[in-house]
Amino acid sequence: MKLTFPVLMLICLIGCAPKGKKKENTNATMEKEFKKGTYGYDLDVMSKHVDVVELTDGNARVALVPAYQGRVMTSSAEGAEGFSFGWINHDLIKSGEVQEHMNAFGGEERLWLGPEGGQFSIYFKKGSKFEFSDWFVPKEIDTEGFDIIAKTDKSVSFVKTFKLENYSGTKFDIKINRAVNLLDKNVLAEKLSCDMEKVQAVAYESVNTLTNVGDNNWTKENGLLSIWMLGMLTPSPGVTVVIPVKEGDEAKLGPQVNDDYFGKISADRLKVEDNTVFFKCDGKSRGKLGIPPLRAKRFLGSYDELNNILTLLECELPEGESDYVNSAWELQDNPYGGDAINSYNDGPLEDGSQMGPFYELESSSPAAKLAAGEKIDHVQRTYHLTGDKAELDAIAKAKLGVSLDQIISMF
Repeated sequence: MKLTFPVLMLICLIGCAPKGKKKENTNATMEKEFKKGTYGYDLDVMSKHVDVVELTDGNARVALVPAYQGRVMTSSAEGAEGFSFGWINHDLIKSGEVQEHMNAFGGEERLWLGPEGGQFSIYFKKGSKFEFSDWFVPKEIDTEGFDIIAKTDKSVSFVKTFKLENYSGTKFDIKINRAVNLLDKNVLAEKLSCDMEKVQAVAYESVNTLTNVGDNNWTKENGLLSIWMLGMLTPSPGVTVVIPVKEGDEAKLGPQVNDDYFGKISADRLKVEDNTVFFKCDGKSRGKLGIPPLRAKRFLGSYDELNNILTLLECELPEGESDYVNSAWELQDNPYGGDAINSYNDGPLEDGSQMGPFYELESSSPAAKLAAGEKIDHVQRTYHLTGDKAELDAIAKAKLGVSLDQIISMF
């Protein structure tokens, strides 16, 4: 069994931490009280404790926190009173506490680096055991902020330079550039071929660049890094994740889906039909799946039947590239046999405790074999759409290859 993404185990660490010193709220829009679950509510909570950068275009809103590595915490297609798409750990943010292993602040798009496990891991020190007690998220992608280098109403750019060492002792001199751009309605209409008068939408593009700023080349023999994007999203009993996969011989392309991260996912939660993976993501049963790189397509997404929300994730993955880092918590026979796309559904642990609920859509860059001075980009776009169901249905058919009725009928 693969052991990855152990964030669930941190519930025992987060608990009911004491409140830290509150940051003064200077945002004038916070005077109104908002219902829990709205963008305005989440913005209010965050703004009292951390600095928040907002990108806005009419009712389209995106909230980022520089102190959390410039991550997108949440967004809305319908202004402050609209549905808040990102899952946020209010208790941890309010507490002001710093956790030992990882600070699970939440957020619908955060930047990490891979691999998580194995002989080239950057989450385990050399000689340590592949156990939770020895697992630590590097502070540079956990508690240290990214610096803002440019900002407009619709875009913000960050930078961070630091050093890391992997389990095998290889040292990396790293620079990360991250830019998040809010996409306007004209761009959306072109990319999705939809009538923007019939839907409410928020969409943003993130351009994430990893540069080798050291003097040594990064080699497969000594270990490579990857850009790893993870998004915690708000679930409901009606959420189904949809991942189209490429057709072909399993011996050449790998399996259509890997679902053994936490043990096999039950058939009432995972189905594969006509080269499409359907995964029930209601935040009530823990499970994670991955899609091998040669199977991955440009789009994946989810549909929330109860809230009529279509979410799309567009990933620019290089064609034919098969070397992706492996995050299994073990010394690996194939350290570059990892997945390019992942989805995770949160659920209760054996003791009944739970951090979320949330569900995740994740993507990774290929392993970054970089000479000194070279860089790799990983670009993804997130679209949240609601409104006219016929229009959403047309978008789902065009980008995911299935209708809304097909998605709804799966579970």
